[in-house]
Amino acid sequence: MADERNLTERGVDNSLKGKGNDLKGKIKDAAGGLTGDSSLQAEGKVDQAKGKVQDAVGKAERKLDER
Repeated sequence: MADERNLTERGVDNSLKGKGNDLKGKIKDAAGGLTGDSSLQAEGKVDQAKGKVQDAVGKAERKLDER
């Protein structure tokens, strides 16, 4: 089923989820650093990267919808 929301709504949703993933990743990265858990730290870095990409997609969707 196709997503019937416009690009701006999807873009805002993606940006918010992306910022959430970035924040979650920063927390995991910091916790891993404090506890010496390199696996948790690496997982945090992956979440941060995922969040940054998701936020960028959201920004692009909103920009496309402005046209």
